[in-house]
Amino acid sequence: MRFLPTTEQRAFADSLTALLTAADTPAVARDWSRGEHTGGRALWSRLAEVGVFALAVPEAYQGMGPRPVELAVAFVELGRHAVPGPLVETVTAATLLAALDDPGPAKRLLPALAAGESVATVTHGGYALDADAADVRLSVREPEGAAAATRAAPSATELRLAPAPGPPRPCLDPARRLFPLPPGGDLLATGPQVTAAMTRAVQIARLTTAAQALGVGLALLDQTVAYVRQRTQFGVAIGSFQAVKHQLADARIALEFARPLVFGAALTMTGQDIAAAKVTACEAAYATARTALQLHGAIGYTAEYDLSLWLTKARALRAAWGSPDECRATVLGAGDRPQWW
Repeated sequence: MRFLPTTEQRAFADSLTALLTAADTPAVARDWSRGEHTGGRALWSRLAEVGVFALAVPEAYQGMGPRPVELAVAFVELGRHAVPGPLVETVTAATLLAALDDPGPAKRLLPALAAGESVATVTHGGYALDADAADVRLSVREPEGAAAATRAAPSATELRLAPAPGPPRPCLDPARRLFPLPPGGDLLATGPQVTAAMTRAVQIARLTTAAQALGVGLALLDQTVAYVRQRTQFGVAIGSFQAVKHQLADARIALEFARPLVFGAALTMTGQDIAAAKVTACEAAYATARTALQLHGAIGYTAEYDLSLWLTKARALRAAWGSPDECRATVLGAGDRPQWW
């Protein structure tokens, strides 16, 4: 099967490229890593105006979704331009809220997420991405004080609107700030509906993470190709060396192999297809990052050089929402617990 984006999807990607190119996203990302969110929130509003977040919100809650293929198109461009913020987490939160049996939390929170008026983050492990910038902090966990046997049961799972976070913890990507969420907060839902909704939300999280990683890898490849054309050794561009060509060709093949898996998974939306897309796209981006670092030499290690924004993101996305081993286990059908447990 030959998969190509539609004319509308290509136009959507082009509009995002134009918007993000004009936004100076490296400067926005550096400010975000210091906890300065003004530029990032302004960019967030512009992304909402073109419908990025509405793609994950059903029409009943003033959205346009769910539209996973268009989300994948958008997140490739977001990754290509190293846009900071809880992008994946916001569409994951939207999916989680929309999938609950009780429509109350969705009616309360989703319209503002679709319009870009609110930023969301979500966690099931205690640490939430960019919780200091988020207006909506969702926490999925077992009830406080539950017995060990009860904690293992999906019927005990709670969804809470968490209170303000603690201090940030170090992260591989400085623009991805992790915060512990304290227990407590408003109870939004409980029981098997939370488990089922979170399982569905993780599929969107993995799909958009894969698309974002694909965009990161493509940006790293483009920057490295441009660099080896201008850097010289022995009086010639290093891009003319056969070994350099082979490394870049390997990176290109890996990324191009990942692309149809990402968009194919967006069409099928099965857990195994999405896990395969995530592990393939993230491993391709990570391998491309290693190649980019090697071919840039010492300058690639410096935080002041813009390449570092994509290098660190490729490594962080590799483990986000499912490590390579976890995704491979999903592809093989291993385990009987929810995939996010």
